[in-house]
Amino acid sequence: MSKTTIPSGGLGGGLPSSLTVGSAAAEDTKVVFDGNAQDYHIGLDDSADDLVIGKGSALGTTAHIVTDENGHVTMPLQPFVYAYMDGDQTMTANDSDEKVELDAELFDVNGDFNTSNNTFTAPVTGIYMVTAHWVINGDLNSNITDMFFKLGASNGDEIVAVQNPQAVQVSTASAFTYLVHGSIQLQMDANDTLIMEADCYSGNGASHQYTLNGGTNPRGDTTRMVIYLLG
Repeated sequence: MSKTTIPSGGLGGGLPSSLTVGSAAAEDTKVVFDGNAQDYHIGLDDSADDLVIGKGSALGTTAHIVTDENGHVTMPLQPFVYAYMDGDQTMTANDSDEKVELDAELFDVNGDFNTSNNTFTAPVTGIYMVTAHWVINGDLNSNITDMFFKLGASNGDEIVAVQNPQAVQVSTASAFTYLVHGSIQLQMDANDTLIMEADCYSGNGASHQYTLNGGTNPRGDTTRMVIYLLG
């Protein structure tokens, strides 16, 4: 594959009105933008028939945007997190926020979620789609009068759902599974943090416990949170 370098001052006669890169041979072709601190490229990955925009001077090393021959566009490095609880967590109805212990991951494209402190950190400023599922396992005590399910962001809490426990209680001491879920779009700045929370209130002032369900099947009846950068 031949290489042509355009000088910093440009071509004296300018570029033609129509320009073809490549010779129709079975080979990759690319245009490289040679920057001071970072290079970028636009190129044809001929073996995959993909148009690729990426970082660096080598085609295929760090692809940011990929378009295939059918027009499907993917962003392989777009932040995406799927975190879940791999075991049950006992929650206490004491009118205070409790962090949900999301201590396992199904996906984490760029390592933005920390399972040791159950916290997502936004890598860039943008709008994030957050979907959360709280799975209650077992009966609730009738003294619990209010249930709040929240996302605790560094720039303020977001209430996703509010429940009356009578709506989820089947009968005293009955075993059941109940799902509370919701989605919200959050504006987050780079390095803002986000955790999943639950808060319950007991009208008589007593503390009563309930269980959030966890397990080894993250797509099943498991408490979980999914985060994706919209842009």
